Amino acid sequence: MYEGLPQEIIQFLSYKETVQNRSPLTVAEYASDLRTFFRYLKAKRNKLKMEEVDELSIDDIGRDFIAGVTETEIFEFLLYLAYDRKNNPRTRARKLSSLRAFFKYHTHKTRLLDKDPAEYIDTPQFHTMLPKYLSLDESIDLIDSVSKTSHSYARDHAILTLFLNCGMRLSELVGINLSDIASDMSKLVVTGKGAKMRTIYLNTACRSALKDYLEVRQSSVNVRITEPNALFLSNRGKRISNKTVQWMVKKQLAQSGLGGKGYSTHKLRHTAATLMYNEGNVDVRALKDILGHEQLTTTQIYTHVSDQKLKDAMEANPLAKKK
Repeated sequence: MYEGLPQEIIQFLSYKETVQNRSPLTVAEYASDLRTFFRYLKAKRNKLKMEEVDELSIDDIGRDFIAGVTETEIFEFLLYLAYDRKNNPRTRARKLSSLRAFFKYHTHKTRLLDKDPAEYIDTPQFHTMLPKYLSLDESIDLIDSVSKTSHSYARDHAILTLFLNCGMRLSELVGINLSDIASDMSKLVVTGKGAKMRTIYLNTACRSALKDYLEVRQSSVNVRITEPNALFLSNRGKRISNKTVQWMVKKQLAQSGLGGKGYSTHKLRHTAATLMYNEGNVDVRALKDILGHEQLTTTQIYTHVSDQKLKDAMEANPLAKKK
């Protein structure tokens, strides 16, 4: 990830990874965004063809090069992303966020910069798309689609049940250990983004599905279990992989007639959040904690109100019956 990067960028990435405990994926995105920016800037300052940007080396840029970055150059970079690279507003906003974090770090932490050149640049505006989710009936069909004659029935049924009831991320579900589950199965602990742990309380359906799976967990694997603390096991006796879970979900979506509609494991997380909010009337602040969000604004994308709730709200107006 750090190969071919100048020391100032490596220092920033190391800070994000070790001090702020950002995930490897997030740090890799920072690295990619900064590499693109400084390649662009090197090409522009040296009057090179923009077609050569992706081939440029930036390991030779130093403190003076970085300290000389201006607000105008960052703005021109955003124009380059929009017109040359055809990046959409969301992608441009993410890259600007990376630049902001980088220049803020070197302004306030290392004091490399006297002034932050990205501080006053407006974020590109974009429309937030409503999350795609399954209806209540579709969710029931998906859970019921697992064949009871399959040797992995109990495992796959438990996985789908946890996804649709708890709103877990894929990595959180795969990472569950037996030691994370309370002895009475009332709750379990998952490790989310940034290695942050949170408690998820299990409802009746989750407890029942887990109990059924744990009763056959050992016998459902025909080989020696090499990761005995992993909750969900593959046929090889190891912790189940992300890809295996994704494949299973895709297969069951097709089995239930929901294939080809853009659903995925992450859409099951959207579904759980939406069902809790729309059908279960769960408060948005409680939903924030259940999903493991840091900011309430992140949770609010899940709180799109159903058409029925809008109709009910209109009927609830005391003037609704007046003719």
